Amino acid sequence: MSNKKILLAEDDTTMVSLLKTLLKMEGFEVVAIHADSNVLEEVKKEKPVVLLLDFHLGAQNGLDVLDEIRSHDETRNVRVIMSSGASVEEECMNRGANGFLMKPYMPDDLISLLKQTIAT
Repeated sequence: MSNKKILLAEDDTTMVSLLKTLLKMEGFEVVAIHADSNVLEEVKKEKPVVLLLDFHLGAQNGLDVLDEIRSHDETRNVRVIMSSGASVEEECMNRGANGFLMKPYMPDDLISLLKQTIAT
């Protein structure tokens, strides 16, 4: 896999720190963006293999961000894994997410889903 870049769009700074450490240990390049960043523009710029997108992203709604990503030719095929502490998996998957993780989740669950998502 040539592109091993993961883009993190997560508003919990502790979670960002933990995810960066975990993903780097697994050999991924990790770019974390501020919760109020323009996620679409960051995806265009960084060209990640996977976007890890929080459902509640600061002032932004993760589903709106997902809709925006899916509506642009340049980003529509980016793999997106969403996460939330709320039971919103069905809604996320119906809107075009490639995967969903219910918080809190185990590191092995994230790595397994990432590898599965990248392989498809």
